[in-house]
Amino acid sequence: MEDKTPVRINKYLSQIGFCSRRKADSLLEQGRIKIEGKVPELGTKIIPGQEILVDNKAIAQKENEHVYILLNKPKGIVCTTDTRVEKDNIIDFINYHTRIFPVGRLDKMSEGLIMLTNDGDIVNQILRAKHKNEKEYIVKVRQPITDAFLEKMASGVPILDTVTQACKVEKVDANRFKIVLTQGLNRQIRRMCEALDYHVVALKRIRIMHLLLDIPQGEYRELSKEEIQRLKLILARKN
Repeated sequence: MEDKTPVRINKYLSQIGFCSRRKADSLLEQGRIKIEGKVPELGTKIIPGQEILVDNKAIAQKENEHVYILLNKPKGIVCTTDTRVEKDNIIDFINYHTRIFPVGRLDKMSEGLIMLTNDGDIVNQILRAKHKNEKEYIVKVRQPITDAFLEKMASGVPILDTVTQACKVEKVDANRFKIVLTQGLNRQIRRMCEALDYHVVALKRIRIMHLLLDIPQGEYRELSKEEIQRLKLILARKN
């Protein structure tokens, strides 16, 4: 028997893989969602089976099988689901047959690993700051890297009215370093470098938690069953 328990609209849209809860709240605030022909308030609950329109188009009421994808994003692609605004958006670029959305962001001029999924709950768990999920990057800068620069990057840099959390930083060669973050501040690495008078030439994400960049640029692959199981196990332990 179909479950008719009322559920918040943002949670429901996340569960069926339409979008994340945050995106659903944004759609609600913009008045782009209708339930049975009426624009609901933030926090409104629905009964599964009710008619839901987004931008006056009906959405699928049946939950889809969850999809988990890793993409090696090239420079120039924007991590947004708003295909009406951005020409070079990640959704049109990957052109996947099922509605999916990126987990977090990788700015337009950065490249490398990003996950896309239709599992809104797992998105929330991965992005939750308290979980401190690691993301690793290789960064190339214009100036020669000094020990003082590495020490300051590792210990914390004042940006965006805060000081970044301590992190792991390792020199690769004269102009490249690796950095492992557990934060997700806007353009964090670029801002950290700028605050120390260093200019980022190239930035590539090579790891998200246990998931490594192992595909050519511009290509994607689905996570294996083993990778999904491990991902869910790691997140379950942190809840």
